[in-house]
Amino acid sequence: MGEQPIFSTRAHVFQIDPNTKKNWVPTSKHAVTVSYFFDSTRNVYRIISLDGSKAIINSTITPNMTFTKTSQKFGQWADSRANTVYGLGFSSESHLVKFADKFAEFKEAARLAKEKSQEKMELTSTPSQSGAAKRNVLSVSKPDKKKESAPGDLLSPLTPESINGTDEERVIPDPPQPAEARAEPSQNALPFSHSSSSSNINKHWEAELAALKGNNAKLTAALLESTANVKQWKQQLAAYQEEAERLHKRVTELECVSGQATVIKSQKTELNQTIEELELALKDKEEELEKLKAEVQRAHEFQSQKDSLTEKLQDTETRNQTLEAQLSDLEQRLESSQLEREAFRKSLRSLLELLDTKIFELTELRDTLAKLIEGS
Repeated sequence: MGEQPIFSTRAHVFQIDPNTKKNWVPTSKHAVTVSYFFDSTRNVYRIISLDGSKAIINSTITPNMTFTKTSQKFGQWADSRANTVYGLGFSSESHLVKFADKFAEFKEAARLAKEKSQEKMELTSTPSQSGAAKRNVLSVSKPDKKKESAPGDLLSPLTPESINGTDEERVIPDPPQPAEARAEPSQNALPFSHSSSSSNINKHWEAELAALKGNNAKLTAALLESTANVKQWKQQLAAYQEEAERLHKRVTELECVSGQATVIKSQKTELNQTIEELELALKDKEEELEKLKAEVQRAHEFQSQKDSLTEKLQDTETRNQTLEAQLSDLEQRLESSQLEREAFRKSLRSLLELLDTKIFELTELRDTLAKLIEGS
């Protein structure tokens, strides 16, 4: 086969919305295998991705293409032949970097191949044949463009590895370049230069293209069918191997049982003793479990009592706060009454002193009057 995968990875595939030209439309429900293919006969690099049997990417790398990393895990490139923009979402930045490096490498290889083919075209063309050769080159190259630009058709059958892929990135070594690659349509233009019309050439290439498409579809279907059959056979083989291993183990066990009856009896006795010990231990564990359940029940009761006591304590604290407020009010009232009593006592003392003064004055007046009476 002329076309082989040379680098594969896993990614989510998107295409730009043809209506808005802004939003991304996912073309795969999950991560699929995206592979670089190299056609050694035509010296062409392509990016191909299949979702089941449907080709969701079929893009030929040209020197004017550019792969742009728009984020740490997403990249895109525009394909003018398919009139769309492809986007790939990777699981890690390293996968994106590897894919971008391969894109740049294969883009440079495509540029060198194009320059080489142009040099060969110039060397093989003569001045007298240049006009006819150019016309024939154009007529011959038109079907090739149709082959390359059809996004849904594959030029060669794909290998099971490229269709199925793996969950992790697979790198396939680059195939060695042929010493003398097949010349581009410029070399094939000379035999057609003597033709009277280019319509026969177009019909020939269209018929060949249709045959290639039919063969490609048949080979793809056969490959998918064989892949499914291989998976089914692998599953059946694994089941048979497991059954054989199980039967082998069973035979070995039966042989051991038939040859070691005494050992089995002793082992049975030991097992019975072990079972009795385990039953006793189980009873102990059950009793311990019952005790733990009772303790848990008591703990729940204590918790309910604690909750009720907490509520009572909160009520008591509320009452205590109320009583403290009342006590503070009473203390203030008592203090004010004490102040009033002290003021009253002071006024009584002042009145008593005043009374004493008056009584003394009256006594002196009495004595004076008495003296006057006695003197008269």
